Amino acid sequence: MSWKRPQGTRAGSLAPGSRIGTWAVLTVLVLLLIAAAATGYFGWTRTDTDVPIAGYLAMAFGAIFSIAVGVGLMALLFYSSRAGYDEPAVLIEEPEEQRDETGKSDDGKAS
Repeated sequence: MSWKRPQGTRAGSLAPGSRIGTWAVLTVLVLLLIAAAATGYFGWTRTDTDVPIAGYLAMAFGAIFSIAVGVGLMALLFYSSRAGYDEPAVLIEEPEEQRDETGKSDDGKAS
């Protein structure tokens, strides 16, 4: 049995109804980005208070710590993937010679 695309379609093309949904989601996300940027700008510029040096140091240490945690977690993710820790579990059967005629193993558990 051979799987072929219908004539006149491209690989990865979407149905016409789903394109409207894609544009709607994209529009909402762009509007949220604009609202967040405007809120950040107005919140930063509308105040007359100064941030002390300790505040900038705390912000810098927090950013460095967050980046270090992200890099560390990504390194662990790549390591576990390359080392085979992400493989699904496999049932290892006991050898036949350790079972007696009742089907129980030497430790008394039924197989």
